[in-house]
Amino acid sequence: MKSSLAQRTAAECLGTAFLLAAVVGSGIMAAKLAGGNGALALLCNTLPTGAILTVLILTLGPISGAHFNPAVSLAAALRGEMTANSTVIYIGAQLIGGILGVWAAHLMFELPLWQISVTTRTGPGQWLAEAIATFGLLLAILGCSARSPTAVPYAVGLYITSAYWFTASTSFANPAVTVARALSDTFTGIAPAGVVAFVAAQLVGMLGAVALGRWFWRD
Repeated sequence: MKSSLAQRTAAECLGTAFLLAAVVGSGIMAAKLAGGNGALALLCNTLPTGAILTVLILTLGPISGAHFNPAVSLAAALRGEMTANSTVIYIGAQLIGGILGVWAAHLMFELPLWQISVTTRTGPGQWLAEAIATFGLLLAILGCSARSPTAVPYAVGLYITSAYWFTASTSFANPAVTVARALSDTFTGIAPAGVVAFVAAQLVGMLGAVALGRWFWRD
């Protein structure tokens, strides 16, 4: 039976909240335990993120499609798979869920609920990294959806695990994640001044993937 819009919206909000709780929470834990070793901290942040994405897509995918990412929802809309109204609702739910997930992480680790990041992430290399990260993520989703839909959860989890390390930005690849991480002055934060450029780069990457995907997988 097809899920209602209310169920799909709740799934998008909940899934994005768990994703951000995992990203920010594992970042806080990693910073606590890594003893100043940046590579170890990043590894400890990477593995839970890739793992939770796989679990969330497997769990909530049958309800909402498990976008958890405005770039994915916009790509679906451009491909005629979602109405404009549903797309706006999905993106709103993702943004709210992301913020709630960040706040949940802060509360779990007994940190101040309201924070603003001071971690500067900017520059042409970072912007290019975000465009490439989002392009690759969307291409993986489109390609697997076209030929082997059951592989999508694993492809997404593995792609993000990899992209954390091969992109200079550590692969945000998600406007909702970017906005939410600006509200956490922890290991995974991004200063608000860098958010707009990151989101713009992500949207450029998404558009490139949609265009190439139409050519690669015409049917």
